Amino acid sequence: MTASLSRSILAIAALGALTAACATAPTGPGALPPPSGAFQAHDFDWSARPGQSSINARVEYRQEGQAYRCTGSAGLTPDTPYTRARFQALYGSTDRAAVPAAVVRARTVDDAGADYRSYVRSAPCENNRFSFSGLPDGGWFIIVPVSAGGDPVALMRRVETRGGRAVDVAL
Repeated sequence: MTASLSRSILAIAALGALTAACATAPTGPGALPPPSGAFQAHDFDWSARPGQSSINARVEYRQEGQAYRCTGSAGLTPDTPYTRARFQALYGSTDRAAVPAAVVRARTVDDAGADYRSYVRSAPCENNRFSFSGLPDGGWFIIVPVSAGGDPVALMRRVETRGGRAVDVAL
């Protein structure tokens, strides 16, 4: 095999691998973000559409034998590249977490001035239960503050809505 033919084969193989990597990248609501997670308002557009899905949640969090209770409203944030990067920085996870609220407040995030609040939904937490309805399909982050009489803890959990169904969640 000549050196020229060998280089051509390697170049074709490299191009094929690069194309395959690009083709398998997830897209759409809840897709994994690029590393930067820069705020882009259009990334939130899907979450503002009406839908038929709902989330019914209850707080069952216990630590050291103590049952925790809601201490405020629950928030529901759309999963976008920006919020995914933000929640990874604040909660150390994009799946689920229980972090002292003081620790979350003390952490910093890139682009902290980005205003995504108009896309965040809020629901009262009563008797350790709350719900969100009229949701489009996609990924969401639930945040709810809880306490057992001491320092508050922020519970976070990622939830996926699909097909107009109700999702039951225990935090």
